[in-house]
Formats: sequence, C-alpha cells, structure tokens
Amino acid sequence: MSSSLSRRASHRILLTLGVDSLLAAASLPLAVWLASPGIPSEASPGGWPPAAWWLGAVPGVVLALQLAGLPVRLRQQYWRYAGLPDLLGVVGASLGAAVLFTLALYLLGAWRPANPGFPLLHALVLGTAIGIPRVAGRMRQSHRSGSHRGGSHRLGHAEGDEAQPVLLVGDGGGADLFLRALAGERTPRYRVTGILSRRDRQSGRRIQGHPILGTLEQAETVLDRLRAAGRLPAVIVLAGAELHGPALELLLDAADRHGVPVRRAPQITVLGPTAAPDAARDADHPGGPRRVELRPVAIEELLDRAQVPLDREGMARLVQGRRVLVTGAGGTIGGELARQVAALGPSSLTLLDHGEYVLYEIDLELSERHPTVPRRAVLADIRDEPRLRRLFEEIRPELVFHAAALKHVPMVENDPLEGLLTNALGTRQVADAARAVGCRAMVFISTDKAVNPTSVMGASKRLAEMYCQALDRTARANGEGMRCVTVRFGNVLGSTGSVVPLFRRQLERGGPLTVTHPDMRRYFMTVREAVGLVLQASVVGAGEATSSPPLAAPAGGEGGTEGTAEMRRALAEGGIFVLDMGKPVKIVDMARRMIRLAGLRPDEDVEIRFTGLRPGEKLYEELFHGQEPPRPTVYPGLLVATPRTADPALVGRAIDEIAGAARAGHARAALAQLSRLVPEFAHEPSPAARDGAAT
Repeated sequence: MSSSLSRRASHRILLTLGVDSLLAAASLPLAVWLASPGIPSEASPGGWPPAAWWLGAVPGVVLALQLAGLPVRLRQQYWRYAGLPDLLGVVGASLGAAVLFTLALYLLGAWRPANPGFPLLHALVLGTAIGIPRVAGRMRQSHRSGSHRGGSHRLGHAEGDEAQPVLLVGDGGGADLFLRALAGERTPRYRVTGILSRRDRQSGRRIQGHPILGTLEQAETVLDRLRAAGRLPAVIVLAGAELHGPALELLLDAADRHGVPVRRAPQITVLGPTAAPDAARDADHPGGPRRVELRPVAIEELLDRAQVPLDREGMARLVQGRRVLVTGAGGTIGGELARQVAALGPSSLTLLDHGEYVLYEIDLELSERHPTVPRRAVLADIRDEPRLRRLFEEIRPELVFHAAALKHVPMVENDPLEGLLTNALGTRQVADAARAVGCRAMVFISTDKAVNPTSVMGASKRLAEMYCQALDRTARANGEGMRCVTVRFGNVLGSTGSVVPLFRRQLERGGPLTVTHPDMRRYFMTVREAVGLVLQASVVGAGEATSSPPLAAPAGGEGGTEGTAEMRRALAEGGIFVLDMGKPVKIVDMARRMIRLAGLRPDEDVEIRFTGLRPGEKLYEELFHGQEPPRPTVYPGLLVATPRTADPALVGRAIDEIAGAARAGHARAALAQLSRLVPEFAHEPSPAARDGAAT
C-alpha cells in the first residue's frame, strides 16, 4: 500500500510540474505584449521579438521557473489545501523566475523588451498564471466541504443525516485552525453556526465567513438569542487550550441551562496534517488532515487555576547536580515529583517504592523523557530499617522527597496498625537514615487530614509532622544538620483511590455515582500545581531561594519585608508549609458536574446515591489547627503554619513504643498512645478494627 501511495504522489508531482511549465510558457507572450503594447510585429525594434527568439526563450522561462521554485518546493504543493504560505511561495518563485530570465537575456545578448518594467510585468503575469489553479483548487475543496455541511451524510451516519450545528469558542488562531480542519474533511460532521470570542473587540467580525456572536461572558445571552431563533447549537466546541478554571465554569453553567453539551477540540498537533494513512482520516485524502474528533472536558480543567510564579532559578539551584531520592515514586505525588526533579538535572535520581509495577512504569517513563539523567529504581519498604539504612549509606542522597504513605482513610481504618507503621514509623526511619548520611534536606509530604484528625491515617501523618518539625527546629537552632521541610495540602485530582477516578468508573457502568454525604466538602488541586508548590516550599525551607521572590507582594497580603520576617520566624520554629488550596468543593457538586460533562443529566440519566460517612471521615477538612495561625510568605500559593513542636527524642521514643505495640498486634495500646501524642485525635474505630483489636 505504501508503494502505491508513493507512486500516486510521484504522478501528482509530475502533473504539477507539467501544468506549471505549460502555464509559464503561455505567460511569456502575454508578458512581452504588456511590455511592448501594440500589434506584434518583428518590424518594430524592441517591440516584438523575432520568431527564432521564441525557440530558446520558451524553454528558458520554463527552466527559470523550475529553478526558482526549488527553494519553495513549488512542484510539491497540494493545490486542494493551498494556503497563504503556498501562495507566498508562488510569488517568490515568480519573482525569481522573472529575474533569472531577464539576467539570461542580458548575459546572452538576446533580444529584450525596451520597457525596463518587463521583469516586474513578467513576474506578475507568471504568478497570476500559476496561482489561479491553486486558488481554484482550494475554493473547489471549500465549496465541496460547504455543500456536505449543508446536508450530506457522514461516515457512520444514516443517509440524509445533517452535520451537527456547533457554537465555536475561541480566539482567532484556535477558531481558524478548527475551521480549516473542518474544511479539509470530505464529509464534515460539524457545521459552525457562530463563534464566541474572549475579546470584546472581536464582536461583530467574521472568521472565514462565520460571525463572532459575542464574548465568552455573553454566552448565556447568545444562547438565549439562538434558542429564540430556533438555531440552538447541538454542541459547544472549545477551540484552544486557554479556557480553564472559573471562565470555563461560567460557560458550562450557561450551557447546562440550555442543555447543550460542551466538548473540546483536538489539540493542534492532532488537527495538523500527518503522513501515514489512518482510519480516522479523510478517505479522499489518506495523507491529509485527520477527521475532527471532539473530546470531553476533563473535571481537572475546572480547577486549573492561574499558574503562580515560581522560583525556577532556586529550584534548579536546589536540585541541579545533586543526588536526589524520591520515596513512593510510583504514586501520583511521588511520580510527578520524580518527573519535575528529573527535568531540573540532578546528578542522580533514585526512585524508591515497594510496588513493583508502579515503580517499573515511572522508571520506564523517565527513561524515555530524560534518558541522560542517571537513574536507579529500587524496590524497598520504608518500614524495613536495616534495608533503608544500607540503601542510604550506598546512595548518600543529598535531597530526599518523602511521598510514600498509606493515604486511603477507610483502608487504614480497617488496618490501623499498618497505617501507623508506614506513616509514622516509616517517616521517622526515612528521616533518621537521611540525617545519618548528611542529607541536606528532607521534604515530607503531609495532608490536610492531619489537622484535627478523626482518622488513623490523619493522626499518623500528624505524628510524622511532629517528628519532622522537631528535627527541623533542632537543626535550625544549632545552625547545622539536615533541614526537614514539611508540606501540607489537600486532595489531588485523579490520584490513586481519589473520588474522580471512582466517579469515572461509575459513569462507565451507567451509575449510580456514590457520595457519602450531601454536605461533604474537600480541597482539591491538580497534581502538577501541587508538586510545583512543593518544590517551591523545598527551595524556601532549604534556604536556596533567590534574593528576590517571584512577586513582591506576599500571599498573606502584608508588606514584603514584614512577610519575609514572619516567614523566617515561623521556619525557625519548625513551621509547616501549607499550600493555598483555594475554596473547598462540595463532592456532590463535582459528581453533578462530571455527569453533565459526560453529556448526561444528573438524577435523570444517572443517579447520585448518598451512602453515609465512612469510619474516620469528616464532612470538612482543615488546613490549619486552631493553635497553628497561618503566617504569610512572599511566595504566592504558600503559607506557613505556626508549629506545635516537641523534643525529637521524646517523639521518637513514642513512635518506637507505638511501633512495638503495632508489631505485637496490640491495636488498643497503639491507638491509646497515639491519642496521648495527638490529643485532638477524636477517633471512633471501625467495626473491623474493633473486632481485630487485641487487649
């Protein structure tokens, strides 16, 4: 098949070459006549060339055009899809051919017109002659696509089905690209009836003949007007990747009220032409553009907030050329940490996880994305202290990101001793092993569930916070030793075991979507944003920040100097960095939004079922304890929680006692000790935990 396509392409190139040559030969007499007006006569010196002159001039002008057309690949142009770059190539080839031909006349001493403007006239006539077929081919393709939009059936549609009317949302570039992609299809499935722009100054104008009906903020009004006129679109298409967050939420609300689904256009790279044949491409042009396939809007896009400025220079200074180890590298947070750290150029990157397959996946991904970064994947359990110490002595990491943990609240409630051993003891052992080999900084990933915890998972993470805070305060007080940077934040969208993948699986089965309580709220953040801020906190906590922060105004709204002083005081006391998570989101609202994004109706097409709170769950999560007043930083997106610290030796001994009870299977003793260390821990054990508890 590939050889057949190759032969077909060669034939088309030869046909283009032949047609251009005939047009170049035919344009020469017209150019000479325009330069020498009057009746053609050999008796008029300089007015009309002799017959013998034409024998050399016609092949000469054809050769000149082919030579001038080589740099712009004139013979390879596809007339049906000719655009502005192709027409500019025609202009360049015509000018070049006219100049070459005129120079040849002068050098050979042959007849030449007396009119000094002959080269320009020749270029104009030649360019018009070879440009007309290309414009005609493009217009014919556009006309054929337009006729198909009016009512022809498409592949996979029944005879007589019409293209779906769509309202396009996007600025000039994205809208133009989408319209061109539709024009390239033999049987388009979509027919653009209007455009919404993000800029008010574009209202009332047209893009490729399609009217701009208003701005994004006027979406509700525009849809009302289209409904009244009986022209409500079947779908709203987002053309361009710039629409996220609150602006997207506003559009979705307007679309929901009119029952119109919202879809996103393919990425630019998918809309562009490709070389290999594909079933999704236009059957009439296997090597041309793909068919336009719309995709759903992801729930993550609604929470995608404006990117806060980060200290990239400080991040590079912290990581570049250093040995870095990431625990829990196969998880959502650990994997994204590994990706962003690898991009900063560490001297070596060690990926540690106890899950074989997830470790293999992230190792394979990094080998493809960053093949030059020295990398090692290590299967290990952070609860295995001898293995951990041997590994750290061998690698001697300078920077440790500790993301390994058991995070699923109900699962840890069912097996609380496992959560204590992993989250509390495991964190202590990682910190101790890192400090023993002279690590510069350890970054501990905590959670909002550690604030006023009602679950073993949250309380175990709070205990780990206490130990890391105590270590860090001691190191800062002594002016030496490993920095322990603790970063606390809420849920990450799409992470393993989180609500978004669960809702997606339930939607695939047709529902119902299960929500524990109608008033349950959670903080959410995209994984990329969270890890970017974790690295920012690491830079500040490890003392690698640049002298000038990204913005002069601190996150807390205070002056720059005062904000810096507040931050330094909090860090000197072992403060916890807390990411600005924005406003909490109601889980039931998220469920309804995901149903609508799937093109379905909540409570009609898909049921939402409330199942009741599970053991250890809270209706509301908190980012700060009542005794941890937040302090501002000079870095947007970062706050510092005033710490409640203790002596690291005392906390360490208490963790050892809890670990001893856990290993012995004494759940009640372990949980009682946990409650003494974390007095705000209000816990009601799950039935499974009570049944398995030993006295």
